[in-house]
Order: sequence, then structure tokens, then C-alpha cells
Amino acid sequence: MRRSALVSAVLVAAFTCELGASARAGQQTYAVTGRDRFSIGQNDISSEVSYAGIQTMTYGRHGSATRYKAHVSYTRDDGNARTGAACDYVADVLPTGETVATADHDPDYLTVLNQPFSARLDPSTLADLRSLRGSVPFDFPSPFTGSSLHGYLLHLPSGFVGPHRSVGVKFEAAGTMRGALPDRPGLTLRGTITMRGTAYYDAATALLLALDTTVTISGNVSNRADRDPVTITFSRTMRAKTP
Repeated sequence: MRRSALVSAVLVAAFTCELGASARAGQQTYAVTGRDRFSIGQNDISSEVSYAGIQTMTYGRHGSATRYKAHVSYTRDDGNARTGAACDYVADVLPTGETVATADHDPDYLTVLNQPFSARLDPSTLADLRSLRGSVPFDFPSPFTGSSLHGYLLHLPSGFVGPHRSVGVKFEAAGTMRGALPDRPGLTLRGTITMRGTAYYDAATALLLALDTTVTISGNVSNRADRDPVTITFSRTMRAKTP
């Protein structure tokens, strides 16, 4: 597989699963945590939200496609109150390899299907990842503005995640950002965005076993007179639970 294809298969939150291999029904459960931090100026405006929950991903044949479903039951804590919540995401992998998101009810970006790493790799991509030497440069679309981020993909030493032998990958990408802030469309930010993370896949099933991702946005709010500095950090962690 060409390096550009490897990057796409690993990073795009759409799958490149081999239909025949993934047609058998299966399930994986994850422990999920997350944290969002937001500040403007010298902490003149600041907030923090944390998340913790359990996620179940199922997959199997759906007509001619392979359907992946993810459901998360979690607690959302904004410092003032802790509330229970749930989210869902459904994606179909077509025989052509194209992925179609058929349901996206994941406003807090907590499902495994709504992350920069794929939830499952096809056998050839997993083999290419094992043999990858050095780093692979790539461009990756920003999750907020659609602009291009530039970075690299790097193979990590193999090891174990719980009882499972794993294959690991690391990525980091950065670029400029200019646009409305997430969840605050009245504020326009000009600055930079950085994405970094690691993922470990089961060496036998190619399912995602562990994920750590962080998105950091920093810059200035251009529509405020004093051009206050802004820092926003989104972090997500997922760990497969062993039955």
C-alpha cells in the first residue's frame, strides 16, 4: 500500500475495513474519558467540562454493507453540575470501501466512530502499519475549519494492551485556523490548531484497543477590541475493556 493510502486508512474516521472479514457480527466495549478546557484573556472567561462513561461498539452485516454502531452512556461534569447523557453514531462501510455516516448524535465527540483514528483497520493496512519505518508526512483536514493540517504518522513499538498484542501508531499535525469558535459562533478566532494522538490496534482482529487524542487551539479573538488570547483544549481517551 502506498504511504498516502496508509495515512488515509489509519487517520480518517471512515473505515477501510475488508467487507468479508468484518461481516461477522462482533462487539467491543470501551471506557471513555474526556476533558474540554476553554479560556479567554487572563482567565477572564474560563470553563472546563469533563466526561466519563462506557461505550459499546457493535458491527456486522447490514444488507451489502458492514454497519458499525457506537453507543456511549456517560456523565458530563461542567463544575457546577453532573448530568447523565448518552450519544450514538452509526456508519456503514459499503462494498466499494466508501463509508457513510447514517446517524450522528454525538455532540461531545465521545464515540469511537467520531475520532481521527479508524475504529478498525483492514488486514492489508494493519500489515503495512507493522512494516512502516520512519515517519510518513501527510495533510489532514481540520475538524473545525476544514483547512489543511500538516504533520506526520509514526509507527510505535508493538506491545500489549491488556491481554492483547497490539500494533501502535502516533500522529501529530498543525496548521492555521481562522473562523468561529466551536460552540461559540459569536466569537471569531485567528491562530493555530494542533492535533496529536496515539492509537493501538489488536494485532489479530485489527480493532482499536486504546486511543489518546488531543486538539489544542490557540490564538486571538479578532472581534474583541483587546484581541484577547484564547486557549482551547479537547482531549479524549478510550480503552478497550476485556470481558
